[in-house]
Amino acid sequence: MARIIMKQQLSEHVFRMRLAAPLIAQERKAGQFIILQLDKDWGERIPLTIAQAEPYDGTIDLVFQALGATTRKLSLKREGDEIANILGPLGTPTHIEKYNRPVVCVGGGIGVAPLNPIIEAHKHAGNRVISIIGARSKDLVIMEREIQSHSDRVIICTDDGSYGRKSLVTEPLKELCESGEPPAEVIAIGPTVMMKFCALTTRPYAIKTTVSLNTIMVDGTGMCGGCRVSVGGKTKFVCVDGPEFDGHQVDFDNMMKRMSTYKNQEEDHRCRLDAAIAEIEGHK
Repeated sequence: MARIIMKQQLSEHVFRMRLAAPLIAQERKAGQFIILQLDKDWGERIPLTIAQAEPYDGTIDLVFQALGATTRKLSLKREGDEIANILGPLGTPTHIEKYNRPVVCVGGGIGVAPLNPIIEAHKHAGNRVISIIGARSKDLVIMEREIQSHSDRVIICTDDGSYGRKSLVTEPLKELCESGEPPAEVIAIGPTVMMKFCALTTRPYAIKTTVSLNTIMVDGTGMCGGCRVSVGGKTKFVCVDGPEFDGHQVDFDNMMKRMSTYKNQEEDHRCRLDAAIAEIEGHK
């Protein structure tokens, strides 16, 4: 059980929560995640990446988008409320090493949150870090202050040009790959299609590219097989083998097809959830 210490709304559908989870805060490393279940005896289990941890305070920060049934219920929780079940840290931590050339970290939308501890870890390792943040518009840019504090340079891209430069994140990424000092490694986290095209951008330059996958996940121990992906022609499980993989080896098309498996059921559940939330709001 974990108590909600702080809740902050970052944009229309994106929330940040700080939970009291001392054991997880002490053990967590960059790139790892937790699985939570809102209700004690039943309910969906969802994976959320740890966006920040404070071992001395015993807290972890989660950033999530309220789109599915469970994340929307989570967004209705208040400071002081408790999460029934939380498991972690899970997954293989990010591999961090010292490079002579810059590390480029690319975050798209909500993917900026899990990128934050990775940027921090690379900076602590003595690497020069160039961060690229992408969003549809200025009001959807999240955690800019945190990213700025651990980056040597930050490039912000918006689809509509309302903030930073008007471009996709792959445009400045390509420019950096073609510069006199190309990246030693590129780390991309965000929508699946964004990670796919980041990997396609770096492939011609043979630049190591790491992506963090967020697939369908149930148990987080590799038993259910729901999170399986094809990497280099081999089956891998995101929860135990990942979540980070070589972006040039991931079969993104297969992954996107698998992630749409329950689309119809999710839409039906969302309609019923909207009605339930409206009823709750009507009685306040």
